[in-house]
Amino acid sequence: MAERRALQRDQGERSCGTSDGVSRVEDVFSKMSGDEVVDELLLEEEEEEEATVGPVQIVVADEDEHAFSLDEEALEHILLQEDIRDLNVVVVSVAGAFRKGKSFLLDFMLRYMYNQKSDTWLGGNEEPLTGFTWRGGCERETTGILAWSEVFVVEKPDGSKVAVLLIDTQGAFDSQSTIKDCATLFALSTMTSSVQVYNLSQNVQEDDLQHLQLFTEYGRLAMEEIYRKPFQSLMFLIRDWSYPYEHAYGLDGGNKFLEKRLQVKQNQHEELQNVRKHIHSCFSNISCFLLPHPGLRVATNPHFDGRLKDIDDEFKKELVNLIPLLLAPENLVEKEIGGSKVTCRDLVQYFKAYMKIYQGEELPHPKSMLQATAEANNLAAVAGSKDIYNKSMEEVCGGDKPYIAPADLERIHKDLKQKSIQQFRAVKKMGGEEFCRRYQEQLEAELDEAYANFVKHNDGKNIFYAARTPATLFAIMFAMYIISLVTGFVGINSVATLCNLIMGVALVSLCTWAYVKYSGEFREVGSVIDRVAETLWEQRTPRKVFSKLFEVARSKVTLGALLPAQRKRLSSNNNVKKKN
Repeated sequence: MAERRALQRDQGERSCGTSDGVSRVEDVFSKMSGDEVVDELLLEEEEEEEATVGPVQIVVADEDEHAFSLDEEALEHILLQEDIRDLNVVVVSVAGAFRKGKSFLLDFMLRYMYNQKSDTWLGGNEEPLTGFTWRGGCERETTGILAWSEVFVVEKPDGSKVAVLLIDTQGAFDSQSTIKDCATLFALSTMTSSVQVYNLSQNVQEDDLQHLQLFTEYGRLAMEEIYRKPFQSLMFLIRDWSYPYEHAYGLDGGNKFLEKRLQVKQNQHEELQNVRKHIHSCFSNISCFLLPHPGLRVATNPHFDGRLKDIDDEFKKELVNLIPLLLAPENLVEKEIGGSKVTCRDLVQYFKAYMKIYQGEELPHPKSMLQATAEANNLAAVAGSKDIYNKSMEEVCGGDKPYIAPADLERIHKDLKQKSIQQFRAVKKMGGEEFCRRYQEQLEAELDEAYANFVKHNDGKNIFYAARTPATLFAIMFAMYIISLVTGFVGINSVATLCNLIMGVALVSLCTWAYVKYSGEFREVGSVIDRVAETLWEQRTPRKVFSKLFEVARSKVTLGALLPAQRKRLSSNNNVKKKN
């Protein structure tokens, strides 16, 4: 081993292309036995593999379009390795607000996974913390979703082997992410993980629970069939806990604290009760861990690189208790969907399916509290103004009110529409002028649509309007009958035949229309007949109707065909004689 390292130093100092360097390599290998050469080669391969291990972006964020895409090749490279692809998978994910130490925590998880058989897995005091990228400061570091490139194979106490995957999630509520971005990432992380660590700072506030409700509901919408609780384990990890005199650090104190925080009381407001009931209905197991502050040197030193000597002893003590709770072989929670355990190969397909759903337009877009409140406020104003219009119009032409002239109805509509718009403007609304203008335009469109329905209702009260179709068809039959008689009498048989054909079509249409009105069947056919009759009725005068009919007849039949042909006169012998 020492010889190999000496060799690497020599190669770094000299050019590899010289003959002297080649001879030195040959000399070293000639002094080593065959087994030593094999061991050194294997060690070199392991070192190369370790050099390539690191965080891999599997969900890529497009900040300009506020969209996410799945790097299928990277995900398959991690999960479809031959030795793990058919193992049941354990997915531990950390999610929460940005700049709260999620990646920092995951790096300690990595230390445990690489050294879990050692009691000193936490590392040495002078050892920098490496793994998932992290740093101090107020700007975000992680984007999208990252997975550790190495999947750990762990043997459980029952002898079965599982694959453990660690996932880091982009922090929520930074200055560059929309509510939809945060909801999508948190939901996707929760849907694909068996243990979701909800990373919070100092306390569990009501807005933390409301955001959790929003994100989990967004995830539940994307899951097609839900017969039981859709998600598995949720751990509230409260960082920088400052009240150990009320609830002690660790799991026991955390669970007692969370039990009080998620308790549903009778005197609570319905909104608060619904949030708590929703969280309980989404997760099979909910726990809480209280973690102390890591110390001022961690928070304020810009050059802090994760060395244990800079971290408070209380934090390190609780960290030693926390990590095994999540990753010890006896505590691992295998991923299940629909009651069936998921393998690494299956997880790839679920990632693809869920990403396809979130990239589509089937799901509603989550909104900020202000935007959702402003929309509800404006929609309520639209509904109130529309209700005033409808009630006023009902008093004019609704129900059993008599028929009113169309011109008068239109004038009343314009007056009531103006009053409704004034009522909408008078209501105090959130969102600003431009935002409210869109809802005013929506109100105007809905009022015009309601007016069209009132016009149809009013026309239905006109007995002549109701009899328009049969009257039109009967008039056509009568006119065609008269025309066919006249043209047949004078010998214009082609026109007579055409009129008889039109009369027959009108008769069949009338019988069909009567059957549709009586039975309620074939309503589309009845609607077509009504439209044709209405078109003919709107010609207003018989002259226009007949002129159209005769125009068609003239186009089909020439004038020479309508007049009787003249018979040729035969010449006689007498005429011939007279000419002679």
